[in-house]
Amino acid sequence: MKIGKSFYWLLGLAILNTIIATNPSLKDNTVFIRLALTCGIVILVCFIWARLSLSGVTVFRNTRELRQQVGQFFVERIDIINQSSLSKVWIKITDCSDLPGSEVTRIISSIKPHSSKSYSSNTLLEHRGTFHLGPTELTSGDIFGVFTYTKRIEAQSSLMVLPYMTDLSIFPVPYGVLPGGKALRQKTTEVTPFSSGVREFLPGDPLRRIHWPTSAKKQKIIVKEFEKDPVSEVWIFLDAREGIHSKLTDEKLPQKSSESFFWMGFRPKFELPPSSLEYAVSAVASIAKYYLDQKREVGLAVSGQHQSIITPERGVRQLEKILNTLSLLGSKGSESLVFLIAQRLNSLIKGSTIVLITTIVDNELLDLCAQLIKRDLMVVVVKVNSTSFGGVKSSTDNEDKLLLLGLVVINIAYGDDLKLALEKANLQIKLRPI
Repeated sequence: MKIGKSFYWLLGLAILNTIIATNPSLKDNTVFIRLALTCGIVILVCFIWARLSLSGVTVFRNTRELRQQVGQFFVERIDIINQSSLSKVWIKITDCSDLPGSEVTRIISSIKPHSSKSYSSNTLLEHRGTFHLGPTELTSGDIFGVFTYTKRIEAQSSLMVLPYMTDLSIFPVPYGVLPGGKALRQKTTEVTPFSSGVREFLPGDPLRRIHWPTSAKKQKIIVKEFEKDPVSEVWIFLDAREGIHSKLTDEKLPQKSSESFFWMGFRPKFELPPSSLEYAVSAVASIAKYYLDQKREVGLAVSGQHQSIITPERGVRQLEKILNTLSLLGSKGSESLVFLIAQRLNSLIKGSTIVLITTIVDNELLDLCAQLIKRDLMVVVVKVNSTSFGGVKSSTDNEDKLLLLGLVVINIAYGDDLKLALEKANLQIKLRPI
């Protein structure tokens, strides 16, 4: 319960009338006594009114999706339900969630008994991560503003904002599917054309893997085991070391036009946040989606707050695992890109594609790229220009030497169209000798 300014005015008026009424020189003090009593009654009534102003009021936050990507609009409907027998003159709804850009306050007036009102909230998602949809604060009181009462409703759900992705129409593909290649002798949970044997059924095995002839012969359920088929994989390595990524401050950003506001159904064009890490993460998500749509096995290795290694697999679930990892990634890694690649070097399949996403190409990475080429691996380097994001240009950058090695190098700077920048890599492939 909070006390408003009107309370002190009424209290002061009641005290003043009481002092005047008790003055012995005053012959008729009836008016002042009535005024003092009236002020006291008004304060009491307003106190009771404020206490009952939120009784029986509940709020429900409804949304269709709790997983959306950066650049989309998050639409949420807020329902205010009055279950009491008293009308609610006004209710102020304050959204205390940590979702950036969400509407802060809204005032609803005149909610009749046993009825409800609702409104929609539209938020442009500009930051990836997990955000709680709440808490929500309800504030109401009397019509004179003497007392206000606040009720806090804790968050009951959370929203996961996935990285921004663009649909690529073309991108460098692996050299081939290795026709005539031998089996990899690596077990997989997927059903492939390469069966390696049978074993007894275990809880959790899908029914489609049951080998019925053997099961009938053994008189127990037998399932087939599979190995990975000898196709080239795609590995994406993201450099998320602390100190190599840059971000433009608000003072250096260009002023946005007033037309960018959500007004009368107009949806502004989305722009990635001015951070080299955000451009790099969006590039990873877009490239992974492209290869997975091409039925390729895609893996991811990144060292952020923790090292995350996602082994190559196909399908929608693999894309979900990659996006979930990227949505919580921060530039707080301590392990270099060279270290991440060296960990997986012996397990990289001949003919696979290695996509390196970084902001700096030092001598160690240049030497490692040369080793990858000798192993018949296709290397694509996506270099995010950190100087365009306010960073300092490194004196050990060897971007020109990458081109001499015959690698595919893609440059991305602040303000570039991510789709156009990534699709330019295919032009470099066509110019290379076969």
